[in-house]
Amino acid sequence: MLKNSKKYVKKIDSTKIYDVVIKSPITFAENISLSTKNKIYLKREDLQPTHSFKIRGAYNKIKTLVSKQSVKHVVTASAGNHAQGVAYSARTLKIKATIFMPRTTPTIKIDEVKKMKSKVMLVGDNFDEALDAALKFCEKNKLPFIHPFDDPEVISGQGTIGKEILEDFENKLDAIFVAVGGGGLISGVGAYIKNKQPNIKIIAVEAEDAAGLNKSLKLGKRIKLEKVGLFADGAAAKQIGLNNFKVIEEWIDDSITVTTDEICAAVKDTFIDTRTVPEPTGALALAGLKKYVAKKKIIDKNLIATYCGSNLNFESLSHIVERSKMGEGKELIFSVEVPEIKGSFRKLCKAVGKKNITEFSYRVDDTEIGKILLGVELPLNSKTKRSFVNELEKKKFKLIDLTEDEISKVHLRYMTGGRAGNLPFGNIEEVFKVDFPERPGALMEFLNLLQDKWNISMFHYKNQGSIYGGALVGFSIDKSQKEKLELDLLATEYPFTRVTENKGYQAFLK
Repeated sequence: MLKNSKKYVKKIDSTKIYDVVIKSPITFAENISLSTKNKIYLKREDLQPTHSFKIRGAYNKIKTLVSKQSVKHVVTASAGNHAQGVAYSARTLKIKATIFMPRTTPTIKIDEVKKMKSKVMLVGDNFDEALDAALKFCEKNKLPFIHPFDDPEVISGQGTIGKEILEDFENKLDAIFVAVGGGGLISGVGAYIKNKQPNIKIIAVEAEDAAGLNKSLKLGKRIKLEKVGLFADGAAAKQIGLNNFKVIEEWIDDSITVTTDEICAAVKDTFIDTRTVPEPTGALALAGLKKYVAKKKIIDKNLIATYCGSNLNFESLSHIVERSKMGEGKELIFSVEVPEIKGSFRKLCKAVGKKNITEFSYRVDDTEIGKILLGVELPLNSKTKRSFVNELEKKKFKLIDLTEDEISKVHLRYMTGGRAGNLPFGNIEEVFKVDFPERPGALMEFLNLLQDKWNISMFHYKNQGSIYGGALVGFSIDKSQKEKLELDLLATEYPFTRVTENKGYQAFLK
């Protein structure tokens, strides 16, 4: 019984959004279809006026308020696509909009919202802080808040995608893969599809480090994540919406999570088939589709993935390109030990053979064994990988597989200088991954909060074009100071993780 979902069908059928929204096409993805042995299609929401599906729900909600309540001013909080949807809708309907955005929001998104004549308020370092400020502003000024996902009118606006799919897709459709953050898109699309054609499967796709729906479905109730990864920032919600979850749990067929590398590979796949570049959230559903059909050994089916946005921060492109090979299963990273004697490099290269070496990093130190960071391009399956490792081990090379080690992928391969020199007598090095909001002054704030109490022995940070970036920080301390150091790090309120035992650090930097 779809009692919560059924009411949305009439609302979706009666929406009046097409004075600003386009009926987006469904594009056949030829190359992905060949590689997966299925017929894969992309629902092209990147072609909307704001390059994201979010305009559907925002416009439907705001137009309803203007029509029924003569609202003249609306408020929202967003770090990107929803903000642009609200700004575009307000401009079209000739009303005011005040939009609260975190200070970490990329300039390109702030400028786009300002260009649409909305007032931008930069508050806090994350969405929760911007949301809190927006809600207080609404209460003080008695203004309506336009929620990004947890609102029936927003859900209905997003649900028009499901209606379009049924109207436009001529063949038998087996499943739709939908990107999930707060749940606005999947609740609308699924509610319409499942009431009209219940045999079509709806599969939820989330980033592995922001999988609030996946965990809620397993527990049978909404749960709130303590923190979420922000690579796919358009889907980085800590909790699925209340209205959304009531609808989704009635009919959801399955749920899958994907890694950053798998999302990056799907960005590349989308580019190859469409010559457009999705933002990470835009490629999320396709990443889940690829993983799901491989895992379930699905072939000869008609499958659609939501390509839900292309508002990519340009600075993140290099990071996506670097990680896409791992997501495709084409690059492995190893620590390889060689004796510190002449000819060791040549011997290792000979053992690798004609395989493409993607990385070869080394620095001499005062030990008798040298360690090389080796990147090799080859299919990432257990047989190929095992045979490669066996081949090198037979030739007396000792390998440590770093392919799945995040510290190695994000920091180690970019660092120079090798190991620390002799630390003061009795001192050890403690290493932490610290998350910094990517905005001017964040590093200085961190150092000021530590008040020069600690000797920093190592530091690496690289802007990845995200809202937050991770820094790898080492401290030279006396063993007795470990607890005090962690208390001081807690006081900075920057999220951190101790990684002193990380195998990449141990191999190359300790």
